Amino acid sequence: MESKRQQKMASLLQQELAQVLQRDLPHLFGGGLVPSISAVHVTPDLAVARVYLSLLLGNDAAERIETIRENTKEIRHALGKRIRNQARVVPELTFFHDDSAAYAAHMDQVLSKLDIPPAPPEDEDDSDTTDERPRLFR
Repeated sequence: MESKRQQKMASLLQQELAQVLQRDLPHLFGGGLVPSISAVHVTPDLAVARVYLSLLLGNDAAERIETIRENTKEIRHALGKRIRNQARVVPELTFFHDDSAAYAAHMDQVLSKLDIPPAPPEDEDDSDTTDERPRLFR
């Protein structure tokens, strides 16, 4: 369970990192789509932030994450400029690929392929005798 302080810092980092990636450092992506930040988790001492990036389109997710990891120092510096009045120390950033959206799409596809027959209709004329609730709650 994250403390309120961790949650505030995570929220601040998520908002400001999105701005940094979209406005300050768009050249990192070569004109491609900028990844969205799906979550940020901060350690209790606020020294390390785990940033989860979601790449919805494109098959080169590993390549993009590697590009971001190579430029972590530049990203952290740009982030520090943005939050210098709000945080004493800029946490060390570690980036991870969040594939939950792709997994959800895959599961939706699997479930749509299932052939599930409709449920048989229930008889509603014996409502008093089929009530399985205890007598106390009737």
